[in-house]
Amino acid sequence: QGQLVESGGTLVETGGSLTLSCTGSGFSLSSYAVKWYRQSPGKERELVASMNAGGLRINYGAFVRGRFTISRDNDKNILYLQMNNLEPEDTGKYYCNADGPFGVAAPRHYEYWGQGTQVTVSS
Repeated sequence: QGQLVESGGTLVETGGSLTLSCTGSGFSLSSYAVKWYRQSPGKERELVASMNAGGLRINYGAFVRGRFTISRDNDKNILYLQMNNLEPEDTGKYYCNADGPFGVAAPRHYEYWGQGTQVTVSS
């Protein structure tokens, strides 16, 4: 059974930077489409960034405005979200998601979620 564990969330000042990590176990992230989502109190969960299994298609939410970068280290089986120039509106719980696999034989499709990591940006 696969698992995702996020880390790196903390309190940071406006304008600061933070890197979130999402470590996969029990499956290979390189064969999965991966995403970062976030949810703030009273708001719906929103897509922050996505990357397809091949790593060639990357998309960001409109609110990112070039401040965040999604990346994946296939050797370490870790997904990252580098966040720069953080704003109070970026406060929320950040979740990673993986679905697949793609490009390899598998008995079924899988989808995994992490438990989330809290990011708080002070004004």
